[in-house]
Amino acid sequence: MFLSAFLCRNRIPGRQWIGKHRRPRRVSFFSKQNMIRRLEIEAENHYWLSMPHLTAEQEFGHAAARRAETFEAIKRASTSNFPPHRFVADQLQHLNVTKKWS
Repeated sequence: MFLSAFLCRNRIPGRQWIGKHRRPRRVSFFSKQNMIRRLEIEAENHYWLSMPHLTAEQEFGHAAARRAETFEAIKRASTSNFPPHRFVADQLQHLNVTKKWS
């Protein structure tokens, strides 16, 4: 075994903070504190989500009327700005000045 390989055997290959064989980060006091805070928030969210305000039967279709009204309002707003229909006969009316075959 080469002496240089023996002396440099604890080397991290490539970029030391990314990749499969990366250098592990040290766990500091602040990282522990942040992890505890995140876990407490997640536990509180789990608590509130485990007790729903509405039952499944009450929740099913509770906003169907409101969604239908908002959809109709959006449809009315989009059609109100729509220009009136144009017909080909009206667009080409100026060409009927010398119409001799009728």
